[in-house]
Amino acid sequence: MSDFLSQDEVDSLLKGVTGEADEVAAPAEAAGTVRPYNMGTQERIVRGRMPTMEIINERFARLFRISLFNLIRRTAEISVGPIRVQKFSEFLRNLPIPANINIVQAKPLRGNGLFIFDPNLVFLVVDNMFGGDGRFHTRVEGREFTQTEQRIIQQLLAAVFESYNKAWQAVYALKFEFVRSELNPQFANIATPNEVVVTTTFDIEFGGLGGAFHVLTPYSMIEPLRERLYSTMQGDHMAVDKRWLRTIQQVQSAEIELTAILGQAQITFEKVLGMRSGDFIPLDVEDSITALVNEVPVMKCKYGIFNNQYALKVEKMLSSTSGDSANGDNDD
Repeated sequence: MSDFLSQDEVDSLLKGVTGEADEVAAPAEAAGTVRPYNMGTQERIVRGRMPTMEIINERFARLFRISLFNLIRRTAEISVGPIRVQKFSEFLRNLPIPANINIVQAKPLRGNGLFIFDPNLVFLVVDNMFGGDGRFHTRVEGREFTQTEQRIIQQLLAAVFESYNKAWQAVYALKFEFVRSELNPQFANIATPNEVVVTTTFDIEFGGLGGAFHVLTPYSMIEPLRERLYSTMQGDHMAVDKRWLRTIQQVQSAEIELTAILGQAQITFEKVLGMRSGDFIPLDVEDSITALVNEVPVMKCKYGIFNNQYALKVEKMLSSTSGDSANGDNDD
C-alpha cells in the first residue's frame, strides 16, 4: 500500500472539509408527469402586476397626506412601496415588535385585513400633536401604548379609513371598518401561516423623521376583484376632480362680449369732415354675418327682429381652425 495519497483522494478530503459535494444532475421530469401537491399548504401562484392596486395606493398616499396635515398641521412626505405578494408568516417575521396592529374589515368582501402602524410613527405623531418635533427618542420596547396614545391612534386610523375608502371608490365601493387592535402578531391571526397575502408599505416622514404604515390583505379576500385589479383600464380618470369641475363651472359662467358687424362702408376722410347731422352713409350689408368674441369668429348668423328686439339667429358654429373672415361667407 502506498504512503502517498492520490489526487482523487486529496480532492475527496477537501470536499469533506468544505462541505462541498459532487453535483448530481436530477433526472428531468417527463412531460405530463403528475407531481404531488399538499392541499394543506394553501400555496398559489400569483403572477403579474396589479396596475389598479398601484393606482389605489398612489391615490391613497395623496389623500392621506392631506388628512395628516389636517390632523397635526405638519406636511408629511409619503412614499409608496411596491406591492408584495408573500406568505403571511413571512410578513410577520419581518414586522417590528411592538406595533399597533389593527384588524379591519372591508365590506362587502369576506375576511379581514391589517392596518399596521410602526411604533416610531405613532410616537412621532403623538409628539407633534403635543407641540414637539419628534427629535427625542421614546422608549418602545417592553411597554404598551398609553390611553392618550391609543386615542390618537384612533384619530390616525379614522384618517386612514377616510382616505382609503376614497381611494377605492372609483374602482369598487369598499367600506373599511375597525374590528379590534393587537400588539402581538400572534393574536392577529387573520390568515394561516402559508396563506398568500398582498402587502404595501407606506413610508411617512416629517422633516427627516418618520415611520412606516403597512396595509395587508389576504389574496383570497381581494380575489373576487381580481379582474379589476389586474386591468389597466382603471385609472385616475375615473375619479372626479372637483377642482377641475369648479374651474369648468367658472369658465362657463364667465361673461363675454359678443359683437357682430352688420355692415361696412368705405369713405374718404374728406367726406367724414364734411358730414352734418342728417346725412346718410350707404352700407354694404350681407345676408350672413359673423359674430365674434374677442375678435375671434365663433358663429355665422342671420340678423332680424325677435320679440321686438334686434337679434341674431345662429346658422353655423365656426371651429377655431376655420378660415372664415369676419364677414366672409365661404362656408366649410
